[in-house]
Amino acid sequence: MGLMDFLKGKKNGEEFDPLKDLELSKLKVGYYVDYDLKTWVVTAYHRYDYGEGYWGEEWELTSGREKIYLGREEDDEVEWTVSKKLPIGAIEGDVTRHIIEHEDPPNQITVKGKVYYLDESGPAYFYEGGKGEPVGFIYWDFIDEEDESFVTIEQWGESEFEASEGYYVEEYQFTNILPGSDEKH
Repeated sequence: MGLMDFLKGKKNGEEFDPLKDLELSKLKVGYYVDYDLKTWVVTAYHRYDYGEGYWGEEWELTSGREKIYLGREEDDEVEWTVSKKLPIGAIEGDVTRHIIEHEDPPNQITVKGKVYYLDESGPAYFYEGGKGEPVGFIYWDFIDEEDESFVTIEQWGESEFEASEGYYVEEYQFTNILPGSDEKH
């Protein structure tokens, strides 16, 4: 899309409404967004199927060498989260061995001196790029006592684990959404 097409409000023959198409929930790869005093570029998009019509979305945001994940889930209401990858070894104790031996982690874990309690878990499917062949995994979500931050552990195979830590955010914290030159339509 060229500058003149953008100014005329068109993209590939479609009408482009900057008030509706530049919403946080409509971010696309290549878009820019400001958050936490930095400008981030959307470098990837994924979807998660948790079953029973429950879906989640995730945008990978990059600013310089920093990478975060913006999550959106809708149950009774829309929840937004920001998370970062967490080395599985940062979780106190040998949580991977506990999962392998008991098929579940302990009901509480400690990360950087903070205690998190098991909130929910189950099987899910990951769709890279938001479509294509799903990849199955098992997840465990832990929340802190204040219900403000969380840790998620994911099991992607017999002994392949990933973890992330994050916190809840509000949509208004993200501003200045702009389409980028890399966007795919």
